[in-house]
Amino acid sequence: MELYDVMRTTFAAREFTGEPLPDKVLDRILDNARFAPSGGNRQAGHIIVVRDHGTREALAEATKPGAQRYYAQITAGETPWNPVIPTQVAPETIAATTVPESVVEPLRTASVVLVVCLDLRLVAAADQDLDRVGVISGASIYPLVWNILLAARAEGFGGTLTTMAVAQEPKVRELLGIPDTYAVAAVLPIGKPVKQLTRLRRNNIDEFVTLERFDGDPFSPAND
Repeated sequence: MELYDVMRTTFAAREFTGEPLPDKVLDRILDNARFAPSGGNRQAGHIIVVRDHGTREALAEATKPGAQRYYAQITAGETPWNPVIPTQVAPETIAATTVPESVVEPLRTASVVLVVCLDLRLVAAADQDLDRVGVISGASIYPLVWNILLAARAEGFGGTLTTMAVAQEPKVRELLGIPDTYAVAAVLPIGKPVKQLTRLRRNNIDEFVTLERFDGDPFSPAND
């Protein structure tokens, strides 16, 4: 597929046919994805390939508490897991919230689940002293994550970037033997999608790109 076609049609696939993902195809996906950039070219990522169904079920269970808060906040009209505005939803309400099966089912039905970790000893977190949630270290791992999804799409497979299990990171570390110096960045269920979407909805460029300043005029080729 052409690069722009892959970029425009890589969607969050959550329903899979059950068709196996051969090791040679997974190897090709990862072999190409590894060329993603990382801070200082330190290549601080580590990927765990999970096929065992018991382990995947444990990952699904670890996903549920984060998803409970997510859906409880949506029901309350909040932006879920917002790092700026604290939630007003009571813990008991969160604990009583039912998580749709569609949230955890991909971890069970995908051909393989990839757990992507980041060695925090190798990242330059330039925002670590700011009074906000850190995001800069993600620049050293999420290009790799996205390359995996792009490569999977090019091979006729697909997946979705999930992070709800990270809310239970200590449990995930114990489950998979991940050292304390590593962060869990993403859990990717990968498989053959039941259907391939070819038209995705995204904001237009002039809705989120501005000239010179955050409050500048919307970017447009007409401004050249």
